[in-house]
Amino acid sequence: MTYIVTEPCKGCRYTDCVEVCPVDCFHIDDDMLLIDPDECIDCAACVPVCPVEAIFFEDDVPDKYQEWIEINIENAAGLPVIDETQDPLKPYPE
Repeated sequence: MTYIVTEPCKGCRYTDCVEVCPVDCFHIDDDMLLIDPDECIDCAACVPVCPVEAIFFEDDVPDKYQEWIEINIENAAGLPVIDETQDPLKPYPE
């Protein structure tokens, strides 16, 4: 199993999760982050630091975000790895 980044990350791209990830499994595109399931070690360190609650364990992804499982699996590995915090695309939620 793996953790999955879902739609709430789209357009936000907070990188708090990248800072705590011990294996650099996050990949970045122009709009959001994705997790490479082949790299994720299921440590869950990323979940509590995501300010928009966009990261779920694969078995716990809500029904409305199920399509994001395949999006992460199919796209993450082809994107650049992100291993340092960057400025988000929009301000943190209050």
